[in-house]
Amino acid sequence: MHILLTGGTGLIGRGLCRRWSAEGHRLTVWSRDPGSVAARCGEGVRGIGRLEDYGDDPLDAVVNLAGAGIADRPWSQTRRALLRASRLALSKSLVAWLAQRRSGPSLLLSGSAVGWYGDAGDAELDESSPPRDQGFASRLCADWERIALAAETAEMRVVVLRTGLVLAREGGFLARLLPPFRLGLGGRLGQGRQWMPWIHLADQIALIDFLLRHPQARGPYNACAPQPVRNRDFTRALARALGRPACLPLPAWLLKAGLGELSGLLLGGQRVVPLRALQAGFVFRFNTLESALADLLSEDAR
Repeated sequence: MHILLTGGTGLIGRGLCRRWSAEGHRLTVWSRDPGSVAARCGEGVRGIGRLEDYGDDPLDAVVNLAGAGIADRPWSQTRRALLRASRLALSKSLVAWLAQRRSGPSLLLSGSAVGWYGDAGDAELDESSPPRDQGFASRLCADWERIALAAETAEMRVVVLRTGLVLAREGGFLARLLPPFRLGLGGRLGQGRQWMPWIHLADQIALIDFLLRHPQARGPYNACAPQPVRNRDFTRALARALGRPACLPLPAWLLKAGLGELSGLLLGGQRVVPLRALQAGFVFRFNTLESALADLLSEDAR
């Protein structure tokens, strides 16, 4: 199978490249720095700087994961424009290129996030639930999904993946928390009641592979473990796994003062469940936060 990836040099993309390269698939990564692709994604992975460089090779699937980090810095006007361009403009270019091809692919799997639902309080959310607010993150995800879903044809199915917080040994949300928590300086965010939908990187990669191979899969899928947790429980579990205290909460007012509207991502949340993935027969390897942290922090435990 020949697969084209955007965002292939990111945390999830690199994991997909490792898995699919080991299985013998041909992989091409569309990147701003194509010369670094082989070093970051694997020697057999081809990097291209323009879609036109792909050529007339057969194409079986496209995985579109590109996008600047939404929580990397406060949402200034310039940052908002970058967040939109890195998702929406890129996806529009990709969809237009696909429409011009003579054949293939049979699947476009495009990224999204649980932020699509907005801050939903304690309501349990599955893929049939409507968004609960229309903040910046929710609108961004909605526009991103709309571009991808409009590209569906009789020959090409479209899947959008609403991803939660991806937990991994290197990179992502957990990596940012580990330094202060290892020093005993961690704590809940605000009151800690907000829900945190999370997923182990191994399950994220396995779910994408599952949807790639599942010919009936189309539309939105929640990429998060079956058991979301509140922020205060996540904090306690992480501190317990590291053998450290977690008694230094960050007050909501301080987060709002420092991060502005971005603080809503940290102080709000979604109680999301992966209903469609479970109904399709996908089996999560890490169902509980404790099992995920035990796997990811095994070196700390020793």
